[in-house]
Amino acid sequence: MKNSIHILIIVFLLIGCASKNNIKIDEVSFSYSILEGLEPENGICRRDPSDVILVDGSYYLWYTKTDKQYSGYDASIWYAVSKDGEIWEEKGEAIGRGEIDNWDEYSVFTPNILKASDKYYLFYTGVKPTPGNPDRKFENNSEIDITAIGLTVADSPDGPFVRLSPKPILEISSMSDDFDSYRIDDACIVYRDNQYLMYYKGRSRKHGEKGPGSTKMGVAIAERPEGPYSKYKNNPIITSGHEVMVWPYKKGVMALISENGPEGKTLQFALDGLTFNKVASFGNDYPKAPGSYRQGDFKDALKHAKGINWGISMNYENKDKWPHLLKYKIKVTESKDK
Repeated sequence: MKNSIHILIIVFLLIGCASKNNIKIDEVSFSYSILEGLEPENGICRRDPSDVILVDGSYYLWYTKTDKQYSGYDASIWYAVSKDGEIWEEKGEAIGRGEIDNWDEYSVFTPNILKASDKYYLFYTGVKPTPGNPDRKFENNSEIDITAIGLTVADSPDGPFVRLSPKPILEISSMSDDFDSYRIDDACIVYRDNQYLMYYKGRSRKHGEKGPGSTKMGVAIAERPEGPYSKYKNNPIITSGHEVMVWPYKKGVMALISENGPEGKTLQFALDGLTFNKVASFGNDYPKAPGSYRQGDFKDALKHAKGINWGISMNYENKDKWPHLLKYKIKVTESKDK
């Protein structure tokens, strides 16, 4: 039996809200449906979905999975496959926890995918046990429990995914006042101008106790999918948000910013992929922790004009159900008056 819940939410955006990049949005709409095969399941947490890719007629999705708790700080990365984007089959674990004493020993989570050069690059975030904890647990404190971003690669979307290095490919800043000196997470990669732009979120040590409300977004740039990635000198590029979702749009890059921070609940656009400006505002019913369907594998942002129309998000607002995944559809309507 196919369960489907369609909730059409039309959010009328601020009229006259245009960016310096000459993009003006009049309206955006979202609708949602349950994923058959990945329905809500108490005792199992599925969250933080990746972008979706299409390979030989099958859609592939990766996500954080755990039976320990609601958060991803005690988890591993699993994947599922679908023929239509509606009915999914969970296939198994894609990335396990790191080895003892490695930087990703305790948990791996928040995956994202990049298909390039006939290979599949699966990015992820990892944490190690809190230094000094006698039970080798992760306390999630605001001082020394840092995160980092790692990278695995495979010849097939079904794996096996192999770590490219025992070390992360992106680490926190050593400067305590920097926006990413405490946490970095949630990689999303866009290819444009012969460069790989890894968008990520960060939090500063000086704001550690304030939690997600102090999250900002940065970008690191490389000439190859595997790096090395260099952080952009003018980071942070967006001063708000908590989850990272970006996609090619009108030869530039669009970002959906979640509710946290002064620029929360906005769409932002950057023609150069770096200088973002607000183009729209929306309400509370935006996709949570979303990934998008990477139509055409986002091979070159300069050639993608229409943007995205669907992806996978998560639902964690119903306390009677453990966090689970949903399909969302998005429609962005540009103004005819520019």
